[in-house]
Amino acid sequence: MQVREIMSDDLKCCTPELNLKQAAEMMIACDCGAVPVVDRDDHRRPLGMLTDRDIVCRAVAMGKSPLDTKVGQCMTSRVTTVPIDATVEECCRLMERAQIRRVLVEDERGLLCGIISQADIARRLPEELAGEVVHMISEPSEHSSAAV
Repeated sequence: MQVREIMSDDLKCCTPELNLKQAAEMMIACDCGAVPVVDRDDHRRPLGMLTDRDIVCRAVAMGKSPLDTKVGQCMTSRVTTVPIDATVEECCRLMERAQIRRVLVEDERGLLCGIISQADIARRLPEELAGEVVHMISEPSEHSSAAV
């Protein structure tokens, strides 16, 4: 099975210039906790990911204004991607290795065309395999820190 078969492709994206209030409103409207950050709305080269946790930990907790702080200042810029023709197994191994809950999917031109999340895996893979992937992604790493 390829990632194209289980990925979500109805993506809402933002650019680094958007302010955090606008990005948070986008998350509310889309009922999601993460928004891919792309270079341009009409081009969609992945630059990063902005999560609700990024907003809280990198802006709100630091006393920054959501109106004055841009997405580019708070996003996670280390982007993990898979090609659209990758297998779901390859994607799962990548998620386990990097301990990430979402992977951006790129088309043949390197442009964003989808996203694979833990939920996509849980819904589409056999229960035991999905459980193993979720467990491996959630394992604490030597680099993880205690909850704030």
